[in-house]
This record gives sequence, structure tokens and C-alpha cells, in this order.
Amino acid sequence: MADTFSSMQNQYKTILKKYIEDKNEVVLYQAQQFSKKILENQVSPEETVSFHLEAIDEFFPKLPEGVRDSFELLIEVMMGFGMAYREHQSLRDKQKELEAEINVAASMQQTLLPANIPEVESLDIGVISMPATKMSGDYYHFIKDENDCIGLAIADIIGKGIPAALCMSMIKYAMDSLPEQRLQPGALLENLNRVVERNVAANMFITMMYGSYDPRIHQFYYSGAGHEPGFYYNYAEDKFEELYAKGLALGIKRETKFREYHKRVEPGDFIVLLSDGVTECRTVDGFIEREEIISLIRKYQHMTAQEIVDKVFYELERLQHFQLKDDFSLIILRRKV
Repeated sequence: MADTFSSMQNQYKTILKKYIEDKNEVVLYQAQQFSKKILENQVSPEETVSFHLEAIDEFFPKLPEGVRDSFELLIEVMMGFGMAYREHQSLRDKQKELEAEINVAASMQQTLLPANIPEVESLDIGVISMPATKMSGDYYHFIKDENDCIGLAIADIIGKGIPAALCMSMIKYAMDSLPEQRLQPGALLENLNRVVERNVAANMFITMMYGSYDPRIHQFYYSGAGHEPGFYYNYAEDKFEELYAKGLALGIKRETKFREYHKRVEPGDFIVLLSDGVTECRTVDGFIEREEIISLIRKYQHMTAQEIVDKVFYELERLQHFQLKDDFSLIILRRKV
């Protein structure tokens, strides 16, 4: 280390001497490159100033005492600066480590979401889920059984960041372990609620809407756990209505019952499930109304389900100047005409 310090000191003297004798851009470039070596070798600011002072003493031995004293003061100032700079560097390194960990967690979180939308001959399904930040608190889920029955869920984990991601992983594996194709929505939420209540902190809870669609009889069965109401579109009457399912959020009370609802889905009818990041979209004028969501869906309802959700997302993102204020998830399940 001493050899490195001495070598750096001699290099600085050489550069300074060249500059004093012949001020030119080549020497200035060498000085810029030397500053990189200072950082690489962790030479402190006060040590750099001492390089300069010793070189000046050597080159100008008759330097006025006051000038020399001013450098001594500068060294003291640089000591304080150096300590603050090193602390800043340490905090920045820790921040980089945290960002790297968050990036890994965000990538892992994406693997928890379904890789593909299930295909059923009589159905058209579209889904979009976009996080407001790197980590999302929204979750959606699909499953198809041997009879082409579709189970689908949309959930909002109250909380952000890594805790929400960990909670999402628990929900995903809990749902994977349940025999969904044999459980009705109400019973499934009751089972899931017990898992959440036992394993999630008291200050966290989860809202969810879960539905099961049977294409053999075109019935949609659904239950809700404190989740944002969706919409149901009646094609024959060209009318939207609220798809509401009353129920406590998951994790609040262990022995909770969830009421089950059902609807007959006719050709052209479709179901809209969403997170509150859709209905509580914030613009400069405040929150948008649910009727505005319906108007957007109407605007694009001649398109495929996937095109509808993509277009609605783009419109609402644009209203927020492409800066989402909350996680955004939207699912449309439509019976083909």
C-alpha cells in the first residue's frame, strides 16, 4: 500500500511539473486520467491535496508561509469532505446491492404469474397486469381442467415491495395445492383464507375475486373477498352491470364464509375482472369514474379480448402521463358469438 501511495505521489508530481513548464491539453488529459487512478486506488481527497502541497514545496521552496498555511487548512477541509464522500459511496454501494436484489425478486415474481392464457373453443380471454413499480401487489391466476372448465382469480395484496412479493408467492403455491377443479369459488376462498390468516402478518391482507366458468353449461360461478367489483356485459341488452361479490378480505378472520354467486353467460356476454389500479386511476383532475372505464371498454368492444385490455391500459396510462400510480390488472372473459 505504501509503495502504491508513493508511486501515485510521484506520478502527480510529474504531471504537475509538466503542466507548470508547458501548459497544454495533453497534460490536462493526463491529469483527468490520473483522477481515475485516485479513485481506483482509494486515495482520499486530503491525501491528494497533500500530494499537491509536497510537490509545491519541492518546486517552490521559497513559497510564502501564508500560502503554505492555506494548503494545511485545505487538507483539514478535505478530511471532512473525504469522510462524507466515503459514507456517500458506502450508501450508494448498499443501494446498488438492494436494487440488484429487488431486480432479482421482480424477475422471480414474474414467474409466479401464468405463462399462458388457457384456450377454450367457446371463450375469448384477454389479460394485462402491469406494476406501478418494479414489484407488483397484483396477482392473477388461471387454471383449466380436463372438462375445459376455467378457474380464474384476480387479487390485490395490500402492501408493496418485497413483502407483497413474498405474500404473492404464498398465494400462488397455496392455490396450486388446492384441488381447484373440484372446489367451488366459495369453498376455495374459505380454504385460502385459512392459509392467509395463519401465515400473513396482521397488518397485511389480500382482496380477491375468484370465478369458475363451465363451458358445458355456460355458467359462471364466483365469490369475492373484499375485492374491487368487476363488470358484466349483457350482449342482448347492450348493458353493463356491476359484478359484485360481498365478502371479507382474506386473512382478517379465520372462520369466514364466502357467498357464491352465479350467472348464465350468453353468446357475446363478457366478464370484466380488475384491480383498483384500474378504477382508481388518478389524473390531474382526480380519480376517474367507473363509468369512464365502461366507456373505454365500449369503445373497443368490437376487438378481441386481448386487444380490449391492451387498449384500455394504454388509454389510462396516457391519462396518467405514462406514470402508473398503482398496479394495474384487467381480465376479460367473453363467450364467443
